[in-house]
Amino acid sequence: MEVSVKISNDLEVAEVVELYQANGWSSAEVPDKLIPALLNSDTLVTARLDGKLIGIGNAISDGYLVVYYPHMLVDPRFQGLGVGRKMMELMQTRYKGFHQQMLTADGEAVDFYKALGFERAGKTEPMWIYAGNDH
Repeated sequence: MEVSVKISNDLEVAEVVELYQANGWSSAEVPDKLIPALLNSDTLVTARLDGKLIGIGNAISDGYLVVYYPHMLVDPRFQGLGVGRKMMELMQTRYKGFHQQMLTADGEAVDFYKALGFERAGKTEPMWIYAGNDH
């Protein structure tokens, strides 16, 4: 299986919506907001197998000190095969020396991010105002 992972803004709305739906993310319900949000990210990484989008991740950053990774999705049929790791490693080549690399994770994703070196920051509590219903 030869997966192509690269920094790319080359997306089709339907393929993004399909990937988000496959993962049960409520963002799929608002593609008119999702697509511009992804395209306006500081970094957008995609994973493709034979041209088909099987993974996507993005980063929002001030460019110097802080980076936040809001989305990292892999088609459930390809999870556990190293696709997410390859995408995150590519993004981290850009943000390696940053003072803060932040994300919010739940479920099985917690173990995935721990394996990449992420940990809970002291006694911090994740907080948000959220319009979705999937977390």
